[in-house]
Amino acid sequence: MSKKPTLVYKGFDKDFSCRGHKFEVGTTYTITGTISVCKNGFHGCESPFDVWTYYGPHESTFGTVTMAGKIDKHSDDTKISAAKITIIAELSLPEFIDAGIDWIIDKTKRKNTRYNFAKIGSSGDSAKIGSSGYYAKIGSSGDDAQIGSSGYYAKIGSSGDYAKIGSSGYYAKIGSSGEYAKIGSSGYYAKIGSSGEYAQIGSSGDSAKIGSSGYYAKIGSSGEYAKIGSSGDYAKIGSSGDSAKIGSSGEYAKIGSSGDSAKIGSSGYSANIGSSGDSAKIGSSGEYAKIGSSGENSVIAASGKNTRAKGSAGTWISLAEFNHNGNCIGFATGCVGEKGLKPEVWYIAKGGKLIEDK
Repeated sequence: MSKKPTLVYKGFDKDFSCRGHKFEVGTTYTITGTISVCKNGFHGCESPFDVWTYYGPHESTFGTVTMAGKIDKHSDDTKISAAKITIIAELSLPEFIDAGIDWIIDKTKRKNTRYNFAKIGSSGDSAKIGSSGYYAKIGSSGDDAQIGSSGYYAKIGSSGDYAKIGSSGYYAKIGSSGEYAKIGSSGYYAKIGSSGEYAQIGSSGDSAKIGSSGYYAKIGSSGEYAKIGSSGDYAKIGSSGDSAKIGSSGEYAKIGSSGDSAKIGSSGYSANIGSSGDSAKIGSSGEYAKIGSSGENSVIAASGKNTRAKGSAGTWISLAEFNHNGNCIGFATGCVGEKGLKPEVWYIAKGGKLIEDK
């Protein structure tokens, strides 16, 4: 039994629901029965970045909650289950990333160095490293490392699995090759690279550059002028900042952008691309792509086979058409809202025209 409510972080679907239950800020909820983590109870995580295991940065909403009553804790991470939950506040992605970085730095403060130009190396598992000085260089090769840095121009490298890396300083350079890495950055001009599988990367600073080559990566960015590249299969990429540039070459990628003037390119098979910002430019060369744009003055161009596209009024769509031998025989082009093309209707190329995909 928890005597004092525990403050934790929780992920939700975009409509602020979890497992079909709709939540509201300022409301308290209770549940009966035996409380068991992952089985029964309301769930949250003490570490914000642990939430990304269950709700990725690209497609979720986050919040702070308090938990009370009977509580059960997960053995593998900071996830807990409780009989009583109160929704305190909704957090934007930048606020959530900042909270994750603060959590890591707080947990590593006993080994924190505030000196500028610090050089820190660790090869042991479960290392906790914190740095607040400028120009820090931090390297870790052990598994389950927790690294937090708030100084400018930090260089952080981790090769161990399950690393948790948080950086709030400007011009940070972060590299991770281990699997299941969780990386959060809120500083401007951050450069983040990850080659491990199942990486989860969140960035809220402007002009961030994010690259991922591992499979099943989840990447979320809310800063403007972000540049995001992914080559691993099954990547999930979400961007809400204006003027984002997103490129994906992996198969089965899911890409969502809500910022204006986004530029999105995909060459992998079966990509799903959605854009709600104005003036988006979307290009796809992979087969079986699905591309939708709801913003104004957008352009969709696809050269891959069996592509479907839809857009709002004013969106230009150009889709390649192929014959039975697999050869391109031309492009079908049109502007939604003109010559019978309807907004928010899926179209394919056939007979030199855009026709409804029924």
